[in-house]
Amino acid sequence: MPAALSDYRAALGTPGAAAPVCASVLGRFPIAMHSLATLLYVREVHGSYAVAGAVSAALLVGTAVGTVVQGRVLDRLGPTRPMLVLVAVYLLCVTGLVLSIESRAALPLTVAFAVVTGLATPAFEGSSRALWSDLTPPGPRREAAYTYEAISLEVFFIMGPALAAVLVVATPWPGTALVVAATAEIVGTTWFALTAAVRRRSARIRAERADGSLPVEAGLLGVFRRPGLRTVALASLGFGLVAGTAEVGVIAATAFAGSPAAGGVLLSLWSVVSVLTGVLYGMRPWPRPLHLRLPVLLAGFAVLVTAMGLVSPLGSLVLLAVVMMAAGALITPQVTAHSLGVEQTAPAGSATEAFNWMVMAAVLGVSVGQALSGVMIDLVGPGGYAAGGALGLLVAGLLWLRRGSVADTEPRVVAAGSPA
Repeated sequence: MPAALSDYRAALGTPGAAAPVCASVLGRFPIAMHSLATLLYVREVHGSYAVAGAVSAALLVGTAVGTVVQGRVLDRLGPTRPMLVLVAVYLLCVTGLVLSIESRAALPLTVAFAVVTGLATPAFEGSSRALWSDLTPPGPRREAAYTYEAISLEVFFIMGPALAAVLVVATPWPGTALVVAATAEIVGTTWFALTAAVRRRSARIRAERADGSLPVEAGLLGVFRRPGLRTVALASLGFGLVAGTAEVGVIAATAFAGSPAAGGVLLSLWSVVSVLTGVLYGMRPWPRPLHLRLPVLLAGFAVLVTAMGLVSPLGSLVLLAVVMMAAGALITPQVTAHSLGVEQTAPAGSATEAFNWMVMAAVLGVSVGQALSGVMIDLVGPGGYAAGGALGLLVAGLLWLRRGSVADTEPRVVAAGSPA
């Protein structure tokens, strides 16, 4: 059954949910703030976008790798102890990063600190999502919880970079944004790890690992060996690719139209539309079968972003805004579908690692999309980012060909009185 508004209220009002929900809000706030805060900080100190880009990219690479490695550890030991250790290591690493930037240390040293800071950055998005399997029963209420997770991530992906930019400009020290992000990360993660619901989950995981009732996925790739999970990760990669091209493309298009400040406004409205339509979509999702929903939603998103690129050279911000809002309506439904796909395809006891594979795929997709968009805009003008949308259509086609790997994992609905 689709989720109703009452399911959202019931999910967030579940006994034991309030503390981890509030902690996760604080801890995930810096998720998209970190890299931009670092880039702007390094740019102010060194006066070079090339140096700043190298340090920021190193941070993102470390974060992407650390996300998956941490997910595997959290699934084996439970979230509490590993997160508290990560907080201590992260504090040391980010302190080293700030000191290396302030002292204008050699670039290799600063890049090294950026990599280890990314590796140690607590990646508890997967743990936050996985916790709902303990707090809510399968069905509309859990789907509403996953939609909330998607919405909160979307909001902070927009608010985080905006706050980073404001803090760098409005405060006397350009490192303020990075320190604010690090502080929120440390406090939010510590609070989340120590909540009663998370400690209960950790104790249960350790007990089930000890008695052998919860198997461990072996091998370097772990749960990523599952074909269905690889398909869901491909959907997350494609989404990130298209979204990344659009983010850079909109900024370029508004600058071309003579209103560079309008780019931030349009991206903020994009997020608002995504949140509103995400809630409505959760009440009546289409297509209902998840294995069809993944390629169809990505294809629709890619077509609309391609259309955004095609109208950008016309210089009409009104036309761009209309097409952009239509594209924004498909953001949260996709992220929610990825969460549901993980639940269906990941083996028992591996939800955190599986969710973190999705986060890594999206981060890599956004990085590639932003780079591709920049290159194409330089080559052919403000409409060049349409190429990212076209590439997203190709990924949607691959998802369609692989849809059977997810369909094979979907639960069968058996009519009452029918044999199972």
